[in-house]
Amino acid sequence: MKRNLVFIVISSLLLTSSCDKNRIFEEYKTIPNNTWFIENKINFDVDISDIATPKNIYVNIRNSGSYPYSNLFIFLNTTLPNNSNSIDTLECTLADASGKWLGNGLGDIWDNKILFKKNFRFPQAGKYHFEMAQGMRINPLPLIADVGLRIETAK
Repeated sequence: MKRNLVFIVISSLLLTSSCDKNRIFEEYKTIPNNTWFIENKINFDVDISDIATPKNIYVNIRNSGSYPYSNLFIFLNTTLPNNSNSIDTLECTLADASGKWLGNGLGDIWDNKILFKKNFRFPQAGKYHFEMAQGMRINPLPLIADVGLRIETAK
C-alpha cells in the first residue's frame, strides 16, 4: 500500500511539473531536522532575462500538521543585478481561523503556495538573489520541512 502511494505521488508530481508551461523557476530547500533557526537563511539565485512580461512570485512552504502556529512570518531580502536591495516582510497564512490547514495535504505534510508579488515586472535583466529568514518570535521554529520559491509568467 505504501509503495503504491509513493508511486502515485511521484507520478502526479511528474505529470503536473511537465505540463507547467508558466513556470520560470521553482526550487525547494529542505530545513534540516524540520527546525528553522533564525540564522539559517534560505537562498535562491534566479536569472531573469524577460523583463517585459509580468511575473507572479510565490513563497512555497511545507509544514507538518503538528506545526504549532497558523502563520509564518518571513523576511525576504531581494538583491537585484545592480546590487540594490529590497527587504519585505511576508505573512504566510497556513491555517484558517478554525485551525484547518490551508494548501494541499498529504499525510502529515501540508504544501502552501503563498503569493508574494502579483503581475510583477522585474526592473532589470540579470541574476536576482532571494534570501529568506524566518521572522517568528520563537527560535528555533519547529516543524517547517521545506521552503521554496516559484516564479511564473502571470496569466
